[in-house]
Amino acid sequence: MARNIITGIDVGTNFVKAVIVDTRERNDKGLPKVIGAGMAESRGLRHGYVTNVRDVSESVRKAVSAAEEKAGVKIKKAFVAVGGIGLASTIVTSSIVTSRADAEITSLDVEKLKDQSERDLPHFAKANRRIIYDIPLEFKIDGESSLGNPLGLTGNKVEKKTLFITCLEHHVTDLVAAVNEAGIEVEDIMAAPIAASFVTLNKTQKIAGCVLANIGAETVSIAVFENNIPTSLEVFPIGSTDITNDIALGLRVPLEEAEQIKIGAITGSSFPRKKLEEIISARMSDIFELIEAHLKKIGRNGLLPAGIIITGGGSSLNALDTMAKVALKLPSRIGSIGSIDSRNSFKDTTWAVAFGLCIWGIHAEEGPEIDTSVEFMKNSWKATSRWFKQFLP
Repeated sequence: MARNIITGIDVGTNFVKAVIVDTRERNDKGLPKVIGAGMAESRGLRHGYVTNVRDVSESVRKAVSAAEEKAGVKIKKAFVAVGGIGLASTIVTSSIVTSRADAEITSLDVEKLKDQSERDLPHFAKANRRIIYDIPLEFKIDGESSLGNPLGLTGNKVEKKTLFITCLEHHVTDLVAAVNEAGIEVEDIMAAPIAASFVTLNKTQKIAGCVLANIGAETVSIAVFENNIPTSLEVFPIGSTDITNDIALGLRVPLEEAEQIKIGAITGSSFPRKKLEEIISARMSDIFELIEAHLKKIGRNGLLPAGIIITGGGSSLNALDTMAKVALKLPSRIGSIGSIDSRNSFKDTTWAVAFGLCIWGIHAEEGPEIDTSVEFMKNSWKATSRWFKQFLP
């Protein structure tokens, strides 16, 4: 496969999506041209985690084949998103005493601080889990905040606040096994909410502070950004399928009809409009309460100037941005993938994760290689940090 071809695979609960880009052709924003996209119904997943490796593998194979047919290329490698309720984040603050007599902070001190941060990670945050990556949020030297990397500065004590994003070990292992079984080598793995941010958020929003909420079929994931980096990530076991179930019960209609009513494909006087709105509003209130509780937990409720940006399959619900604005007391809007050429067959944010993986993949060569083979991941796999290169305008 040509080096200019990059593929992203988003293994979601409802659908598996594959996007292929050609880096030789760019749009006016410098982003690559999408030459192929494929989708297949997901099987073998529940709340975003793998329950049957073989079924997931077959879904991946179908999505990739559809993308290959449109792109006219054969795919051997891909960047893959990991999502679902197995994802979590934890913030740890650690400190060390500098080793040199002149108190200069060396690379050895920075490495020691990184190791100390991992040791300080609470047991609940690392039991049966893998660290996908660690993101430095803040450094302090002798109690004073330091902007950027402290390497080369002087001080007796160095502190570091780190955001660890982790995933259940067996979920990561099973996901990689499923993609490998489909004949695709996994080049690297990224948390799905972070991948989506590359094409749904701009640099101004990430610097000012915002929350990206993806409403999927069985999960809602949120990623909070400030100062152009992610500062928190959370996944809730609730999604748009719950709304479909509520409509089916409330209106006493089959699930298939409830889904069509939810997305607006069925309209008219066959059901009470007011009751439908009440059903949807009640479930969305539950979702926004979970988001609000998390923002309160991290001290950012009502304090994110760029507000909430809503993406995913559930973002098409009528007046959803208004409901979010009232519930969270934040600016609210429905996200879009404005970077994709309008000539492509997809524009909505359900493709954001797969396309975001391609954007990330363009910069992967700037970092060290990561072995994502199943055997290696069982023992010591841990993705490297490429954060400051990844968060693009």
